[in-house]
Amino acid sequence: MTTQSRIPGFRDVSPAGRRAALAEHAQLAPDSLDALATGGLSLDQADHMIENVVGTFAMPVGVATNFTVNGADVLVPMVTEEPSVVAAASNAARIARERGGFHTSSTSPIMQAQVQVLDVADPEGARARLHEAAAELIGLADEQDPRLVSLGGGVRELRVRTVPGRGGSYVLVHLVVDVRDAMGANAVNTMAEAVAGRIGEIAGGRVLLRILTNKADLRLARARAVFAAEALGGAEVVDDIVHAGALAEADPYRAATHNKGIMNGITAVVLATGNDTRAVEAGAHSHAIGADGRYSALSHFEIDRDGDLVGTLELPMPVGLVGGATTVHPAARAAVGLLGVTTAAGLAEIVTAVGLAQNFAALRALATEGIQRGHMSLHARNIAVSAGATAEEIPVVVHRLIADRAVRTERAEQVLAELRSAGH
Repeated sequence: MTTQSRIPGFRDVSPAGRRAALAEHAQLAPDSLDALATGGLSLDQADHMIENVVGTFAMPVGVATNFTVNGADVLVPMVTEEPSVVAAASNAARIARERGGFHTSSTSPIMQAQVQVLDVADPEGARARLHEAAAELIGLADEQDPRLVSLGGGVRELRVRTVPGRGGSYVLVHLVVDVRDAMGANAVNTMAEAVAGRIGEIAGGRVLLRILTNKADLRLARARAVFAAEALGGAEVVDDIVHAGALAEADPYRAATHNKGIMNGITAVVLATGNDTRAVEAGAHSHAIGADGRYSALSHFEIDRDGDLVGTLELPMPVGLVGGATTVHPAARAAVGLLGVTTAAGLAEIVTAVGLAQNFAALRALATEGIQRGHMSLHARNIAVSAGATAEEIPVVVHRLIADRAVRTERAEQVLAELRSAGH
């Protein structure tokens, strides 16, 4: 038996009922998702994770359903405060299922560290000398993490660049490291610090920075999906989605919002699994700048020979399954267990598929009913809750707010007052 991501009636049951359904569909122990009910992080655990801890901060955890990735169903935990994100991803995944779901691939889990050398008299000569000493430097770096090397990882290459700057020409040495199933920041930083002194000696200069780069352009994940034209409402809708995507490719103002929509899905899964959202965001947005220096769309949409919509997405995905919060945070461990992934590459590919699903859902809404219809219905629910509506009152208040086209706290308070007055 395999995981089933189609769960009819999932949204209509209680949170406890949803957890029970997820555990059953993912073939997990009934209590395996309990950490998601409370956030899973005790104050004592939090105090060991960062400094000056005073408490914990909870965020909603939703689960996107309907996802098929490379022929296997997956249930996707997402942490986000924004209404409509989880529902949009689930609906996009349902449409993609008609044409086989999402197909993904990825490169090796390569991260890079940089060592900056200043005050070098002969930068090009230093560059040559460092290349000549590559075997020595790679060996010294690998000595810092024998466990990584034993798992098949370690330094794959040493690259040397000269970069002009205001203070003169800098020599930059890149350690290109296969970090296996880790995100890899700690591993590559340790290596960079270990070899920095020897690099300075060889280059004949003063070493300054010794740290990873978050431009993880050697660690890419890709996702592709086909969305049936009939399911979208016909050829005109497909054309309009392609035009919307084309504008994001051509115009950086549109591209910024387009890519933010992609990151709505990606960041939610990265956060749920305890990975570094800032590293992923930095890598994604730097990747959106092409060789011409122009910021553009990360995704692309085309029409295939059958008239269906084809969406593709490629971006850096530096996520891991070992180390950091992914290992120590109970809720993150539960989220990883729900996903059922066993490698960092598998996680990266699922995250990228979710990003493509989220992007497609946004473009489809923009090309048809507009982005606000679905978003505002969920936003209205939040407004009703903030105004003090009870579980029984929320549906009525939401209906009135949307009907009045006045999704505002003061209007929700007025509607509540009217309801309660009529009730008395």
